[in-house]
Amino acid sequence: MKDGRAPSPSFPSEGGGSLSRGLDEVSPPPTKTGEAGKAVGIETIGMTMRFGNFTALDDVSIRVKPGSFHALLGENGAGKSTLVKCIMGFYHATSGNLLIDGFDGDVKDPKDAHAKGLGMVYQHFTLVPALTAAENLVISRADVPAVIDWAAEMKALTAFMDAMPFRVPLGEPVHRLAAGEKQKLEILKQLYLGRRFLILDEPTSVLTPDEADEVLGHVAALCKAGELSVLMISHKFREVTAFADEVTVLRRGKHVGGGKVAELSHQDMAAMMMGDAKPADPAPRAETTGETVLALTGARAADRSGLKQIAIETLQVRAGEIVGIAGISGNGQMELMEILTGQRALAAGGVTVHGVPYAATRAEERRLKVRYLPEEPLQNACAPRMSVAENIGFRSFETGRAKPRFWLAPGAMRRRAEALVADYKVKCASIDSPIASLSGGNVQRAVLSRELDGDVDLLVISNPCFGLDFTAVAEIRSRIMRARNSGTAVLLLSEDLDEILELADRVLVMADGSLVYECTAAEADIPTIGHHMGGHA
Repeated sequence: MKDGRAPSPSFPSEGGGSLSRGLDEVSPPPTKTGEAGKAVGIETIGMTMRFGNFTALDDVSIRVKPGSFHALLGENGAGKSTLVKCIMGFYHATSGNLLIDGFDGDVKDPKDAHAKGLGMVYQHFTLVPALTAAENLVISRADVPAVIDWAAEMKALTAFMDAMPFRVPLGEPVHRLAAGEKQKLEILKQLYLGRRFLILDEPTSVLTPDEADEVLGHVAALCKAGELSVLMISHKFREVTAFADEVTVLRRGKHVGGGKVAELSHQDMAAMMMGDAKPADPAPRAETTGETVLALTGARAADRSGLKQIAIETLQVRAGEIVGIAGISGNGQMELMEILTGQRALAAGGVTVHGVPYAATRAEERRLKVRYLPEEPLQNACAPRMSVAENIGFRSFETGRAKPRFWLAPGAMRRRAEALVADYKVKCASIDSPIASLSGGNVQRAVLSRELDGDVDLLVISNPCFGLDFTAVAEIRSRIMRARNSGTAVLLLSEDLDEILELADRVLVMADGSLVYECTAAEADIPTIGHHMGGHA
């Protein structure tokens, strides 16, 4: 890649140097803004990080070669985030060393990491939505002048974009960009700032399959050209196999395996991640489809911005089937969940359950046997400071099984909580522990145990496995399938297309607030679904 800069008084002066010389040489000057350079390699040696008596990272040594695309795998709590935070200077390791191109890294803080050519693209966007792509790039520089010469900056930015393998519209406000364009801009920002080693944290979580392949394909090409090194945190084996050269697996803070991706199967990677733990066996799919349970007709509601409309012409879910709604984040799934839970008013149309008008009151939920598993249940379906037992009891404390004096005589609540915690394998120190003290997967299990307790005719769930580890994902998906097989109608809203394809009987795609495509699971074609997810009818 040639130098894409145009002369401009607001850019750093010519000079600089390659980061590959080593550090100081101990601390070379940073690469010039937007300049092509040589990929940086890093190595951790015996890196350990302790928080009091808890060891989050235990003697971890990994090497990311210059110009390589390296994947980092592990379940929740395996130490992935701790490792990259130590590399980037957010944490100072208790012991161990970081080498950058073979020299002592001695990264003091994230600003120092940036100066040494290290950058990170986070799972959630860090762009300023109201500013244009060009403005986001320019203000990210440490040397941005008080008065910006935009003519000169735009000339330089255009030249920089011309040298990049992918581009975004510089003059477009970020809030108008598609998710894939935003992800590209996050990566372009790091390249513009001269980073030659990138950490990518779940970089495709909001992308369609086509967008994910495009973005990772371009990043992999930069690695092959020797201009970039990448360490990617991911849980998607397909992407690891398609784009990574090598993989490292962490488990419980230790480096437990890895190697060349070409020599490892998905089963090999999963086995290293899980160790002796065994995922739940998937429940076999039973053919028990019955009458329509949930129906939306002509539903209209304002979206979060108040500027657009959620418009669902028709949606039906029958007993004994899972209807999966796929879509990129921000296309109306959250608003649809709020409509079904009574948190967003309809401007027109209606919702029925078993043919009866439904407004999601507590009495209607109980009478019509409707249950929910919302996204981020700790915040949306729990009282975080209350105990596990109390949170599990929310559905039943005032019913006949648990009378109004329930809170003063909690014996029934405790007995039921103990039974459900055991049945759903909720790991907690005690049912008296605050539910906020549980891991994400165990919060999901606890809430699901409460929502599936008793007869359930309709289960509405949103991103049930987002951010959870391999074992928790398998257990929760198995429970959802069992509910479906018992005759429950399940509406699954998920941004994980693999999850939709694994669980759903019918697949619908939501784009720009409307349902734009439908097919059966047997007919599902990933490129076609991805095309519609991206809004390309």
